Amino acid sequence: MSAQSLSGSCLSFFKEQLPLQQYNSWIKPLIFEIDGEKLVLTAPNSFTLRIVQERFLPEISKRALPFFSSPPQIELRIEKRGSKVTVPPVQQTSSKPIAAPTTKAVKNPNKLNASLVFDTFVTGKANQLAHAAAIQVAETPGVAYNPLFIYGGVGLGKTHLLQAIGNLVSKQNPQARICYIHATNYISGVVRAFQTKNFDEFKQFYNSLDLLLIDDIQFIADKPGTQQEFFYTLNSLIDTNKQVVITCDTFPKEITGIEPRLTSRFTCGLTVAIEPPGLEMRVAILLQKSAASGSPISEDVAFFIAKHVRSNIRELEGALNRIEAYARFHKRAISIELAKEALKDLLAAQNKQVSMENIQKTVADFYRIKIVDLLSKKRTRVIARPRQIAMCLARELTQLSLPEIGNAFGGRDHSTVLHACKTIESLRNSDSALNADFNLLNQTLRG
Repeated sequence: MSAQSLSGSCLSFFKEQLPLQQYNSWIKPLIFEIDGEKLVLTAPNSFTLRIVQERFLPEISKRALPFFSSPPQIELRIEKRGSKVTVPPVQQTSSKPIAAPTTKAVKNPNKLNASLVFDTFVTGKANQLAHAAAIQVAETPGVAYNPLFIYGGVGLGKTHLLQAIGNLVSKQNPQARICYIHATNYISGVVRAFQTKNFDEFKQFYNSLDLLLIDDIQFIADKPGTQQEFFYTLNSLIDTNKQVVITCDTFPKEITGIEPRLTSRFTCGLTVAIEPPGLEMRVAILLQKSAASGSPISEDVAFFIAKHVRSNIRELEGALNRIEAYARFHKRAISIELAKEALKDLLAAQNKQVSMENIQKTVADFYRIKIVDLLSKKRTRVIARPRQIAMCLARELTQLSLPEIGNAFGGRDHSTVLHACKTIESLRNSDSALNADFNLLNQTLRG
């Protein structure tokens, strides 16, 4: 039986089982070869190989059994510039974060925050791909993915990952020339270079870097001079295998006021999203932050805070700081009752802002349909999908039960609401446009 048959079997299976985006990213690029009683798998890069090892190798091994007389040995390879490099045998990868660095970045005018390292970054479903990509880039800068483009809403950890990359690269190579800079400061640098007619020094500095970390790139929109200079900088660094990592609040092709050639360059490496954290991840973040501050809280208190502060990590930290300060001032232990007192203004504003009527009106206006259509029995896609999104938002943003939500949408039962929520949660993992719509509606409703 041929390697082509084995490849076809595996590709067909995974194409049925996985979202198209995951299939195209991780499975389709694999090359299958049979060498005697050995199965050779070649991936285009080490990051893809790591994902395949962690997620898909057991199933590939299982599907390979009929093609060999005994369970085959599996050899993993990475294809590099026409040659194939064999990597060590498959080992169980550790989930322990990389240790915090002890050295600081060299020649870095915008100093890295030593506390923002992989050790202090809480991972979960919402950010696991971005976290894995960041570690890969930090371990092999200029090799894994270039540029790495991380996008997501405010306060979700993009800057933390950016700085963690810089800190790990600095630890591994103290002589590396690293620059972490916010896009607004980069713009100011371009303006000063124009004013002083000193572009040679400006270009020389950025072209000499080993690692450029640029935060909130959306701020260069509608600034053609800055975009031109950044395009040249980006090309120069990538062409010389120097690593660039960029963060943004939205998917590259959805940034308005950016030149197409720059958008194209943004997407030539790897683009990964960070989503708003789920409940369990919010609890984990609170427990870690409270322990680090010396005022550990119980899981009950963490769950209470996490259920009421849902939008981003920054707001979670703010709520925790407020509770800790309130406890210190009143010289009381932190409990759910104390948390309610400390956050009473936030809780009152939250209950006042988000209502079922507001959710339905906001979603209907966003998709340019009538509220009456959301409540109707119509099942056309242009009506059904916004209805499912509205139900999912209602479950996340209100305290209403599933039957109460169903009743508010034309008397539907709780199973319909549950199905809608599961459908939207699944689609958010595979449909970046729908996910962006959902996040925008979520943030709009939260005010």
